[in-house]
Amino acid sequence: MKSLPRISEAEWRVMKVLWGRSPLPASEVIEALAKDTDWKPKTVKTLLNRLVAKRALGFEQDGRAYRYFPLVAEKDCMQTESRSFVERLYGGAFFPMLASFLERETLSDEQIAELKRILRSKGSKR
Repeated sequence: MKSLPRISEAEWRVMKVLWGRSPLPASEVIEALAKDTDWKPKTVKTLLNRLVAKRALGFEQDGRAYRYFPLVAEKDCMQTESRSFVERLYGGAFFPMLASFLERETLSDEQIAELKRILRSKGSKR
């Protein structure tokens, strides 16, 4: 598997827009982010350029505009970030992290049933 780029929190917001809909010109990315941020257009363009440099985004030229699209899958980036999170906060130990979250969260019956299903399927793979 190819190495995935490290994506900052601000860059994640840009990626989320493009994972949801792409390719998009910078103007539409700026417009989408304006709903939830107070970022200036130059900030968004800087983030787009960083993501291109990291090879997380690609672009195609459309006249004078550039249309951006993801080069990495959201699912793959989430898995990489999850592993990094568990490594940083829990020394790589998954079970203490999971137990910590489950102790604090209120889960619906459907969520508990889904967790049980996942755990059963994990147990049967041994």
